Amino acid sequence: MNSKIWLSSPHMGGTELNYIHEAFDTNWVAPLGPNVNGFEEDITNFLGNDVQVAALSSGTAAIHLGLILLNVKAGDEVICQSMTFSASANPILYQGATPIFVDSERETWNMCPDSLEEAIKDRIKKGKKPKAIIGVHLYGMPYKVDEINAIAKKYDIPVLEDSAEALGSIYKGRKCGTLADISILSFNGNKIITTSGGGALVSRSKEIKDKAVFYATQSRDQAPHYQHSYIGFNYRLSNISAGIGRGQMQVLQERVDQRRNNFEFYKTALSEINGIEFVNEPVGYHSNRWLSTILVHSELNGGISREDIRLHLEKNNIESRPLWKPMHLQPIFDSTPYYGTGVSEELFEKGLCMPSGSNLTKQDITRVVEKIKELF
Repeated sequence: MNSKIWLSSPHMGGTELNYIHEAFDTNWVAPLGPNVNGFEEDITNFLGNDVQVAALSSGTAAIHLGLILLNVKAGDEVICQSMTFSASANPILYQGATPIFVDSERETWNMCPDSLEEAIKDRIKKGKKPKAIIGVHLYGMPYKVDEINAIAKKYDIPVLEDSAEALGSIYKGRKCGTLADISILSFNGNKIITTSGGGALVSRSKEIKDKAVFYATQSRDQAPHYQHSYIGFNYRLSNISAGIGRGQMQVLQERVDQRRNNFEFYKTALSEINGIEFVNEPVGYHSNRWLSTILVHSELNGGISREDIRLHLEKNNIESRPLWKPMHLQPIFDSTPYYGTGVSEELFEKGLCMPSGSNLTKQDITRVVEKIKELF
């Protein structure tokens, strides 16, 4: 059998071990040290020198701390994009708050501004003004930042930007990860760069960054003994993991270029097949194309569905995956309020994530295309 083609596997740049060896040689193996500081500086330099970065153990931890810093508490409501990974929504529950899910729009597949405003108006009418809005740049495609931020400003609700999938993406000349009150990044093993597991909280406020680090290190007070006046968390990134991140940052732009090339290859090679649709970049948008995705319209191609393609690829040792199942369809959230028109349900039903790793060879990606064409 042919070798396995993965959806999105880690891709090392070659210098990561230098930072790891240095950490071992100097015995900096704790959740602090020069690699952590250096990694934060590397991210700051990439995003722009007017931001503050706190390196954390995961993107989920960053969202959790972001909600705490936005003063989300038990009994509050937080609006969240429905079409996303569960880590966008779970931290709302960590705080004892209730998620209010909002549908996607068709252009970018992200939070629909119309459904967002409908949700805000209705929650206020019900006596519960939302405490925060979580917007997600799905698969690296920026959400409609200007529209979402304008609505948030109109109702005086802060925005938490979930840029876990969008490091290296750009919205109207500004880097994703810098477009809201608080932003988060993820460096999980399948992301565009990885620290094995890790994340970051980004803000323009040093006070917010310092508070994030305080909470992430068990909220230890300034004292010679261990003293705690607030609930804290063990959320800081380790110096070893940060060393991997330092090496990865050196190849970030290369990884973005490679993934964008994957998308263009698929789009060109599959354009002749009826019923396969790609999401295009609106004017001013630049996606890192973390994952290349397609919609499969079986009514236009003789009855072949997304699932037919996925199973055919799986039979040929190629990993692909349906789009995120919307949160309002998840069993854990079955009684949670939802506002929308069914766009995210249709995207889930028809959408497929293709193998997209920056380490795919020309032979690999050609094989994927050939197997899809073989099915048709």
